[in-house]
Amino acid sequence: MSAGEAADAIAAGWRDAAATDVVKTLPLSDGGPGFVAVLHAGLHGRLLEVEIDDPLGRPVRGAVLVDDSGGRRTVYVESAQACGLHLLQPFERDPSRTTTAGVAALLQAALVAAADRIVVGLGGSSTNDGGSGMIEKLGADADRLRAVDLVVATDVDNPLLGPLGATAVFSAQKGATPDMMPVLEERLARFADLIGPELAQLPGAGAAGGLGLALFALGGHRESGADLVLRELDVAGLIAASDLVVTGEGSLDGQSLAGKLPVRVAAGCLDAGVPCIAIAGRVLLGRPQVAAAGFAGAYAIEGYAGSLEAAITLGAPGLRGLATRVATEWRR
Repeated sequence: MSAGEAADAIAAGWRDAAATDVVKTLPLSDGGPGFVAVLHAGLHGRLLEVEIDDPLGRPVRGAVLVDDSGGRRTVYVESAQACGLHLLQPFERDPSRTTTAGVAALLQAALVAAADRIVVGLGGSSTNDGGSGMIEKLGADADRLRAVDLVVATDVDNPLLGPLGATAVFSAQKGATPDMMPVLEERLARFADLIGPELAQLPGAGAAGGLGLALFALGGHRESGADLVLRELDVAGLIAASDLVVTGEGSLDGQSLAGKLPVRVAAGCLDAGVPCIAIAGRVLLGRPQVAAAGFAGAYAIEGYAGSLEAAITLGAPGLRGLATRVATEWRR
């Protein structure tokens, strides 16, 4: 489900149990899929369609968002439109083959739009190439990118290499086998040696399979994608006006604690003194971790449906049913 679809399902389920509650939806993104759509809904601006390649080189359509507010032209780019895991069938997932080359066309569209500032959302990728495909495809346009304010909006703060790096933490979910991982790690290390070994340990260098590293090499500077979206959409003001906030993601787990959106939302709720609960596909954090992250509760569709497979099969109706149950519990 997209962020909008998930928000609508939760809202519908909540209203099923609490018809008099005022429920407002605000789909969010921390840099991954939906980044441009979420910002377009909140900031408006104008979308420019772009012809791009997917992670296997097949043509797909993407779009960048042009926003002229604040006295400068900002163009928002969603890297997952070109290299996202959602673009592949499960049998196609293979980070030894997938590439970030398609991201170059999105950045080139931002340059053509005369951007003063380019914000690149990172997250949800199918790749582990360190951004090498993007760099190669950019060619001479790489120098033009160094002349603009390049913001790297990452969904995690992992470094490029090592036990917390792109390969060790994220490549398995992209289709990497245990035998493939040492090869992927070595490939990233070699590429980092070529474009800037000092950049490999920077927070966010390992985001989107190391795409963060390549963007840092082009002069980019990191910002939490979650924090950027929360600020641009004035989520703090909306939290302050609420009695309860519901957030979530597919899997609330250790990766969530590395700077992902739900934890950022929970932190904002703590600051405002507003309770925040998470509704997720699955919850792999223990109760002490859930509480330490700032949540007043966390609920999994996996538990509601009886298994992860059943939760996936249920989809939006399962999320709606769980939201009804949670709303009933919170209204007691």
